[in-house]
Parts: sequence; structure tokens; C-alpha cells
Amino acid sequence: MRWLILVVVLVVATAVALWPRDDATEVRPSRSAPAQDDAALAEARQRAALEPCPQPGPGPASGPLAGVTVECLGAPGTVELGRALAGRTVLLNLWASWCQPCREEMPVLQDYARQPGAVPVVGVNVQDLPSEALGAVIALGVRYPSVVDTSEAVQKALTVPRLLPVSYVVRPDGTVRQVTAPLVFRTPDQVRAAVEEFGAAGSP
Repeated sequence: MRWLILVVVLVVATAVALWPRDDATEVRPSRSAPAQDDAALAEARQRAALEPCPQPGPGPASGPLAGVTVECLGAPGTVELGRALAGRTVLLNLWASWCQPCREEMPVLQDYARQPGAVPVVGVNVQDLPSEALGAVIALGVRYPSVVDTSEAVQKALTVPRLLPVSYVVRPDGTVRQVTAPLVFRTPDQVRAAVEEFGAAGSP
């Protein structure tokens, strides 16, 4: 009888491991961050050569990102995200270095960001050390700006689902809409279509 129970448990465990998953990757539990080597971090930032993080404009912030402050990945310093994105349409993409669908999607976002008429793309790195995040953008050749959500402030403000990647369109008035389809961008045209759909006034 015990052998029969053991066989059943092994079969169930194997079935769970092989069960088909969606394109997105489940978010890992949070972890504490060890100290980072400042010199190594500065060198990695130089190699990454990311575009500058967005800076706050003169207008006030509104919407769920108002008051949210994050670390800039490409340079030392913080970004007051709500004010930095105020007054324009922006595509916000949450990602992690260990998320394979994220790594597949980020070059697509880079291709979109280079196209004429593209809205700004801002990455939000989660559950990584800055060194790990910089290693990923260097390997992928991604240059659009990213911030690091070490305090999970962005995730809490947007009630982010426990799947990665996830993208949001931030509208000029500060309202934010989650891109529900596709879950993972495969082409720049998909990105453009999502920005038009979820960035349009009156869209749900």
C-alpha cells in the first residue's frame, strides 16, 4: 500500500512539472538584497549605456503612480515616477533578469522604441539586484531606460499580478491601463497596437 501511495505521489508531481504553462513567468518570492560593489556597478552602468531615466516635469503627478519613488538603473539616483511620466503616454514594462519571456520580449520593445512615433518605453526591474538587471540589459542590447522597484512600490501601486512580464500604458492624465493581450509582445506592431488600444481615451 505504501508503495502504491509513493507511485501516485510521484506521478502527480511529474504531471505538475510537465503541465503546460502560459507565456508569462510566475513572480518569485521577495528576497533581501546584499551590498553591491559600487565600482563594479558603475562599470556595469557604463557598459549598459542606458538612456537617461525620465525626470520630473513641472506639472503635478496624478493617478496611482503619484508619490512612487524608484531607483534609476542606468545611473545613481532616484526617480519620482508619477511626476516623471506626467503629461505624456508611456509604456511601462515590468521585467526580471531570470524571466525568460521577459528576455524574449525586451528586444522587441527596443525595436519598437526606435520606430518613428513610438511612445517612450520605461522598464521596471523587479526582484533583481541592480548588477543582475544590468547584466541582462547588456546581454540583450537593450538601451531604453529602466528603473529598479526594490521596495515594490510600483507593484503595490498598480496591484501587479504575480506574473512577468506585464506591461501598462500610462496616459497623460496619470491613469494606467494594464495590457491584457498579448501577455508577451512578439513584434513591434503588437506593441504599437497595444499602445493605441490601451492608451486611447475612454478605453477600459
